[in-house]
Amino acid sequence: MSKTIFVLLDACGYEVGTEYLGYLEHLVDYGMAAKYRVRGELPSMSRPMYETLLTGMPSHVHGITCNEVVRRSNQESVLHLCKKSGLTVGGAVYFWMSELYNKAPFDKHNDRIQFNREGNLIDYGIFYWEDTYPDSHLFQDGEFIRKSYKPDFMMYHPMSIDLAGHTYGADSKEYAWKVADNGCLIADLLPSWIEDGYQVVVTADHGMDDRGIHCGIADKQRVVPLYIISPLVENGHFEDHSIDQRNIAPLLCRLLEIETAKGMIEPDEIHLK
Repeated sequence: MSKTIFVLLDACGYEVGTEYLGYLEHLVDYGMAAKYRVRGELPSMSRPMYETLLTGMPSHVHGITCNEVVRRSNQESVLHLCKKSGLTVGGAVYFWMSELYNKAPFDKHNDRIQFNREGNLIDYGIFYWEDTYPDSHLFQDGEFIRKSYKPDFMMYHPMSIDLAGHTYGADSKEYAWKVADNGCLIADLLPSWIEDGYQVVVTADHGMDDRGIHCGIADKQRVVPLYIISPLVENGHFEDHSIDQRNIAPLLCRLLEIETAKGMIEPDEIHLK
């Protein structure tokens, strides 16, 4: 069982996730999932943290130092390692993922749907570029890819939590509602993911503060939840301290049963079986 789904809830902070991702919390309470508290790398911004999550490298190494750096990744990411191992990758994700792992710059006229393009690391990709793109549509884009092509590694990346946070701040009902909405979307699909033999990892790139900002050191901006559903991981609550965000890439490699890249840390802070 190596097929893995990676859900990246953009800007979902730890506290709000804990409060409103009810079904995931239910699975942890019943010993069917693991939960961790993750202290994100800096800067707590989207594009740098996408690269950190998928390469295990800090910003000063991978060079994606802010959202304005537009180029393909020059590191050996989980996606590179999937390609080396003959695994297929799917993604319903924000267009910055295409710029990191498929093609930069993104051309909305030609690059929204990218299936089996030579040189791409995301074999089956549906990309969006407007932050208002509905999360419900995003997850169904992903389901089309997953059901049609059965990728070994499948990514879902909604954006409305981030948009609500920037617009209204983290201490707002609008931000909380978007987290709750995503919890419902995940709860609707999760049983079928498990039935189809997928392990599931749910986390975030960064959080959000009450001013609607992220990029700095405050816990609200950088501490995020991590949920893992896998027979390879010990279940339960492991939130007594924060673990390093650089654990995520090597964790994904372990679940996919592929070799980690040089420079990735050992995911020792996660209780693997």
